Order: sequence, then C-alpha cells, then structure tokens
Amino acid sequence: MVEIDSFDGVSIDFCAQLSKHIESQHDREIEDYELEVGSAGLTEPFKVIKQYEKNLGNEVETLTKAGKKITGVLVEVNENDFVIEIEKSEKPEGAKRKIIVTENLTFPYEEIKTTKYIIRFK
Repeated sequence: MVEIDSFDGVSIDFCAQLSKHIESQHDREIEDYELEVGSAGLTEPFKVIKQYEKNLGNEVETLTKAGKKITGVLVEVNENDFVIEIEKSEKPEGAKRKIIVTENLTFPYEEIKTTKYIIRFK
C-alpha cells in the first residue's frame, strides 16, 4: 500500500499515474506483488510531520499514549513537537460565572498515539 498526500490534495488521476509508474519499475514475471495507491484520507491519523504542517489552523483530535484525548486547533508545528490551542471553561476567583479561556498545550511527537483532522458539518 502506498499512501500519498499533498498540500494541494490528491486526485484519482494522480494516484493512477503513480501506480503505473511504480508498476513500470518492476517485472511481474520476477516479482509477484499487489500494489494499491491511494490518498492518506481525511479521517486517517497523521503519519508524517508534513501532515501536521498541512493542517495548521485546523481543528484536530490528539490521543496521547497515556490515553488522554485532546481536541483543539493546531497552531504550531516543528520537528520535535506541536501545539494545540484548546478552549476551556474556568471560573475566575471572585467571579459569579465561568468564562471561556484559551490555553496552548505542547505535545512531543513521541508522546502521541494518534492525531487526526476533525471534520465538522456546520
């Protein structure tokens, strides 16, 4: 299985062209194989840092290896970690009502089980 992704999206025609190119590099008489080429898919977990970069500014869901699920906006990505901005409800000291505040949470990649784009229909 070959999964591809692009900042501009992936067309079916491109998948077919890539499949033909890969097949042209192998001799089926010598090698017996099955080849499947497709896009990474919107709901699939990210596999490489470029997918994090592609989704900057989008809402994502991250599951840590410790089992904690966090949903927020992906606001920063670098080679070691990424930052998600979350909204939470807090009651300031002396206040009568809770208010919504934002907080940035940083996650090293090695602490993450999965991160994926969230599709919202409004």
